[in-house]
Amino acid sequence: MSGRERQQSQGGGPPGWPPGVPPPGTPGWERPATAWLLDHCPADFRAYDAWKRHPTALAWIASRHIDAQLGAMRDCYRGARVDLGQYLPEQALPQVMDHLAAEGRRLRAAARSAQLVSEAMQGKTFTPRL
Repeated sequence: MSGRERQQSQGGGPPGWPPGVPPPGTPGWERPATAWLLDHCPADFRAYDAWKRHPTALAWIASRHIDAQLGAMRDCYRGARVDLGQYLPEQALPQVMDHLAAEGRRLRAAARSAQLVSEAMQGKTFTPRL
């Protein structure tokens, strides 16, 4: 059994599937998927009961929200040197750039995971590749 097949058989879902969320098709997987999606949205989203009743809509909005955050992070990365360079100590800018890059990587992974959850909520099935 390959590593990927072993991961999926242990409940990891397709590559890029959110950690801690059972794979699609597992009974009740939508509930932890909904919680994961809400964790990646503004806290105020939890006040809207429609997101919990209609997780497909939540997946749709969460994907767009994460994409917007990623776009904002890219804009920050591009502009940080010019916009902040004169206001930060010399040693601070590389650290700020590293943090922006790390957040960009995290958001790219979250965007992939949210897209997979959205597709699964819309009925897509995932088959392991050999």
